[in-house]
Amino acid sequence: MTKKDKLSSIHIESLNLWSHVGVLDHERLLGQSFLLDFTIWIDLESAALNDDLSKTADYSLAIKSIQQLSLEINCLTIEHFSERILEKIEALYGDVPIQITLQKSSPPIDGFNGSVSITRSRNLHLL
Repeated sequence: MTKKDKLSSIHIESLNLWSHVGVLDHERLLGQSFLLDFTIWIDLESAALNDDLSKTADYSLAIKSIQQLSLEINCLTIEHFSERILEKIEALYGDVPIQITLQKSSPPIDGFNGSVSITRSRNLHLL
């Protein structure tokens, strides 16, 4: 069995973020709501078998780090915001497979009351 065969995933869903991201000046000035889902793939076998916290990923670190980033960032695009999120996750867990979906909850588009999201990934070739 290879290391790839032992990878499991940790999913964080519906992380509410408030951030200053958008093309319009008032979006960057006032901020708006975003939702983030992300998944990391790591070897969880030892943590599972031995109930060993040191062998798993402390996902609370990612949540806190991303929440802080969302308060600090001021940019035009959700693409850039997503890039910075990916960088934060990589800084914590290294070159592991990651997938994120970042949703802009209420984009200011006349006549549109839905949401817009992008999905990005890193290192999925390691799966």
